[in-house]
Amino acid sequence: MDEALKTAVANLGLEKFRRHIFLCAGPNEPKCCPSEQSLASWDFLKKRLGELNLVGPQALVYRTKANCLRVCVRGPIAVVYPEGTWYHSCTPEVLERIIREHLVEGKIVDEFAFAKNPLQ
Repeated sequence: MDEALKTAVANLGLEKFRRHIFLCAGPNEPKCCPSEQSLASWDFLKKRLGELNLVGPQALVYRTKANCLRVCVRGPIAVVYPEGTWYHSCTPEVLERIIREHLVEGKIVDEFAFAKNPLQ
């Protein structure tokens, strides 16, 4: 593997994280919620994961901003793997619960979960 890839793997903790959250934010054609709302949620997610030291070389969580997760109702929408848990209404307040309860403690936030498809 070339050095640039090795550096990226190390800096991002790609071989260490336990959960991966995808958040629909800033879609080209917003349908599930206003683009500003989804971008505010994305900004909160990035900031909060950093504050809690959940990202970086010793990562527990990896995050990905998705243009659209194709569930165009009750957004912003998020999905957490490996559990494959889909969440609706991912405002900063809801994301705080998802971060604390699911990403850190491993407990699904049933109040906002609407589908599950775990990786096997």
